[in-house]
Amino acid sequence: MSEPLLRAEHITRSFGRRKILRGVTLAVAPGTLVGIVGENGAGKSTLLRILAGELRPQHGTISRSGALGYCPQAAVLNETLTVNQHLAYFGAAYNLADVSYAETLIASLGYQQYRTMPVGTLSGGTKQKVNLTLALMHQPDVLLLDEPYQGFDWETYLHFWELAEELRSQGRAVLVISHLLFDQQRFDALYQLENGQLTQLPINRTDAQREMKGV
Repeated sequence: MSEPLLRAEHITRSFGRRKILRGVTLAVAPGTLVGIVGENGAGKSTLLRILAGELRPQHGTISRSGALGYCPQAAVLNETLTVNQHLAYFGAAYNLADVSYAETLIASLGYQQYRTMPVGTLSGGTKQKVNLTLALMHQPDVLLLDEPYQGFDWETYLHFWELAEELRSQGRAVLVISHLLFDQQRFDALYQLENGQLTQLPINRTDAQREMKGV
């Protein structure tokens, strides 16, 4: 079995007297799509921030292999810059020779017509598309997504899953967290975060889906 691209062991985190994470352990292997579901306030975003290196755990260890892509729930964008300017800025930060893959993502997500518009004028769903493009444009080995399809219309939602399947087939690791996960059969592993701990959930598949997933 391949070594995990992302591993968390015995992660704990509290805010004041409130214990958010109580010894969370998780491993995400190459070529897998993993989902974490939990109620609002369960600590999902806290866990993802720790996995991304944005927040330090109080106890436990995190190990990552390869490049990391992180798409937080709240898009971290400059409202005065255009989409194209964001591509140029992040392309330079990632030291990319070109932004051709970002252009492919924009076409796939269907917002080419907004490339010259300031981000502040865009809808919430389109901002989320920009957010996802910026997290993916350097083709990371591990992609962390916090409520990634919030605000998407149905067509874009389907395009998102096509993209996730493509990343999975390329051997990349994708972790999605949400308060509500639809299409659970798309995941290789599914967990619930409750009372600060992860519990693996069963995934009900049809025989055809099991064959496609190799289960």
